[in-house]
Amino acid sequence: MYSSLKPILQSELKKIQESGLHKEERILTSRQGRIIEVRRKRVLNFCANNYLGLAGSDQMVRAAVAALKKYGFGLSSVRFICGTQDIHKKLEKKTAEFVRMDDAILYSSCMSANIGFFGSFLTEEDAILSDALNHASIIDGIRMCKAERYIFQHMDMADLEKGLKETQGKRVRCVVTDGVFSMDGDIAPLKEICDLAEKYDALVVVDDSHATGFMGAHGRGTHEHCGVLKKVDVITSTYGKALTGAGGGFIAGHKEIVEILRERSRTYLFSNSLPPVVAATALFAIQYIEKHPKLQTRLWENTCYFREKMKEAGFKVPESVHPIVPVMIGDAKKAKDMAQKLLKEGIYVIAFSYPVVPEGKARIRVQISSAHNRTDLDKVVKAFVKERH
Repeated sequence: MYSSLKPILQSELKKIQESGLHKEERILTSRQGRIIEVRRKRVLNFCANNYLGLAGSDQMVRAAVAALKKYGFGLSSVRFICGTQDIHKKLEKKTAEFVRMDDAILYSSCMSANIGFFGSFLTEEDAILSDALNHASIIDGIRMCKAERYIFQHMDMADLEKGLKETQGKRVRCVVTDGVFSMDGDIAPLKEICDLAEKYDALVVVDDSHATGFMGAHGRGTHEHCGVLKKVDVITSTYGKALTGAGGGFIAGHKEIVEILRERSRTYLFSNSLPPVVAATALFAIQYIEKHPKLQTRLWENTCYFREKMKEAGFKVPESVHPIVPVMIGDAKKAKDMAQKLLKEGIYVIAFSYPVVPEGKARIRVQISSAHNRTDLDKVVKAFVKERH
């Protein structure tokens, strides 16, 4: 049977290679962290979502080892059969408390959470209004339900209001947005979104994967950063970025929303429980960052410094405050070549080009961590300057 499929796949793979869109997987032979080993060479890592430097850290390893000994490795079950340990409930309670929501429910990833959310209670009687640049997992989640879809232009509040007016006859309307958009590091205008949602009686759902743990005064997320802690209805996010870097996701929101997800969310009901070692370490991570606010302070100091130095050096960096710092190159080949040259300089970064970003807007996405120091940042800037031409 494979004989008919094989040439089709070979043709597609050839097109991907020829268009320069092949995604090379560089192999790490070390822990994740500020410095990693790639191809037997130690390099500075500037492309991980390791915002607070916890991934691979000794603190997380010790917490994981202790949890492994206490709870075991896995549960071989979904939550409602025999897959719920006390550590899962403790993490849900702490997560809800941390992001200031009534309750929370665990998933294997934020992608699983987003896919499992929309089909759980939204029907053809409802409407979803989604930012045009929302993450692929939101798009896939929306496809899982029959609600009417309205795609509003990226962070365009006039277009969002237009959609809210057009869908006023619907039973429930749900506005969904990334809190932080991962390709540009731009932050959703949640205050304006919440104001419109309140005016037109709509739910607000925020995927806060690139914000949970460090955005806002206490690291609660984009909704804290934007001053709308009590106005967002649902937060979906991950423990796999700032909070340990391992995996796992969650949905936090109103009590009744979480309860209906436990009854109907397919990616929750039909997936094995989050491994207890991951749950316990994520819980430890939240508690750890609450006790160590300097991690957050250092992250913002590093981010501001790097952004300022890159601008002074003449590079085009979009306006934002987020530790995702896209260095705009424009041409896809130039971006890819520069990333390769930077790797030879001991700097690990990745170039992004079409179709991940629009044509002509290729960039090297630099991601800052609290684990970086001033010497690291200066070295990156110097390397960019050297390889500019």
